Amino acid sequence: MVDDRWPGDWLRGVLELCVLGALADGPTYGYAIAQRLERAGLGVVRGGTLYPLLARLQAETLVEAHWQAGEGGPGRKYFTLTTAGRTELAARAALWARFVDRTWRLLPPAEEIRHEQT
Repeated sequence: MVDDRWPGDWLRGVLELCVLGALADGPTYGYAIAQRLERAGLGVVRGGTLYPLLARLQAETLVEAHWQAGEGGPGRKYFTLTTAGRTELAARAALWARFVDRTWRLLPPAEEIRHEQT
């Protein structure tokens, strides 16, 4: 089994893009975003990391927030991508794809690295 504990700086570098991506399907709240990121294999993203990031995205007008009454419980703050947020997501996703491609070209295949160590 592969151990997917990502270096912290990797996650910090891509988390904003992943949060924007998690919002691409429509409005959702912070806990659901964190669950989606975890299910995607990024690990646990704590509220102390996620909510300040969402606040920054809101300040940059990439995300809007509104409160919605809960069914039999407390209300939740829902986040939605703005038009500017969708445009930014598309631009960053394309840029990220180019970055990954260029980075990947610098790395030898993992099998070769393991083989040379033995």
